[in-house]
Amino acid sequence: MTQVNVFTSEPVPCHSFSPDRSKVAISPNNNEVHIFKKDNSKWLQETVLSQHDLRVTSIDWAQKTNKIVSCSADKNAYVWSLDNGVWKPTLVILRIHRAATVVRWSPNADKFAVGSGDRTISVCFFEEANDWWICKHIKKPIKSTVTCLDWHHNNILLACGSTDYRARIFSAYVKEVDSANPEPSEWSSKPTASTGNLIGEWTTGGGGWVHGVAFSPDGSKLAWVSHDSSISVVDAKKNQAFITVKTPDLPYLTLIWSSNRFIIAAGHDCCPMLYKYDENSGKLECLEKLDKSTKKETDGFSAMRKFRELDKFAISLNDNSSSDSISDTIHQNSIREIRAHSLSKSGGVDRISTVGLDGKMVFWDTSRYV
Repeated sequence: MTQVNVFTSEPVPCHSFSPDRSKVAISPNNNEVHIFKKDNSKWLQETVLSQHDLRVTSIDWAQKTNKIVSCSADKNAYVWSLDNGVWKPTLVILRIHRAATVVRWSPNADKFAVGSGDRTISVCFFEEANDWWICKHIKKPIKSTVTCLDWHHNNILLACGSTDYRARIFSAYVKEVDSANPEPSEWSSKPTASTGNLIGEWTTGGGGWVHGVAFSPDGSKLAWVSHDSSISVVDAKKNQAFITVKTPDLPYLTLIWSSNRFIIAAGHDCCPMLYKYDENSGKLECLEKLDKSTKKETDGFSAMRKFRELDKFAISLNDNSSSDSISDTIHQNSIREIRAHSLSKSGGVDRISTVGLDGKMVFWDTSRYV
């Protein structure tokens, strides 16, 4: 069952939920971060964070500390802390010369990583002695804009995708916050006690900008989607062998693992797609579309929705192309981001949310795929 929420008529490129899921932070494609609080079945705007000078590109809400981090095209990041009901910003100096593109807290929420157009990843942590946030840079061998990030559950490994057609895994170890003797992982037999060590690097055969990367819940697999309409998986348990599937769909922009076997990807086709990875055979196959609700509508309700969309997008009934301008999907424009909303006891994802360029946030039930 799906649940549709409309916050704005503007695109919503990013969002993130509070630890108890009672609030959500979104950016309506400008320099602001809007926080909405759930009131029964409605989302009511609670506050607006407007410290950035240019468009906010990414938001992440720490699940352990209740802090929000946002980054922007103004080359800055802010950490927002709730103090007596008021969100107070702390500027983080990223030391980059181009826009910040993506930000993610580590699983322990004691550091976060920011990708940028400066071919750099800034790994930021709080220094108690000086009472400020500082960062360490990961640069080589990144050759172009960092578009996406995802943390391994061990709080040290960091996956990234970039516009140089590659997905990579780095060590984001910070001695000030991490254990002095980190444990080896599936991806490296040696402890990775150094910031910026390259653990692995992969590219698809045809190439294409990498739009999204994601570790599986157990951390043994990495998946990514590229602009050549491909989806790829590399398996650490199989000596880092990887498989790439070229899909007939428009390029995906985001993805998430709902379990160690199932991947959900979405993008320019406006519809989340379910993929299954077989650990035994190493095969990756598309199973089905998650968006099935519109096909079950009665004729009357479909007509009502059609006229509503005609009015929203200012399409004339006399326009011969009007029927082609309304997609038979819940999202009416590209899906930009998928987030986990609720987790199962096994560590899988029971429910996901998607936001897109149509201003909608949609919840999808994925409990069958955990």
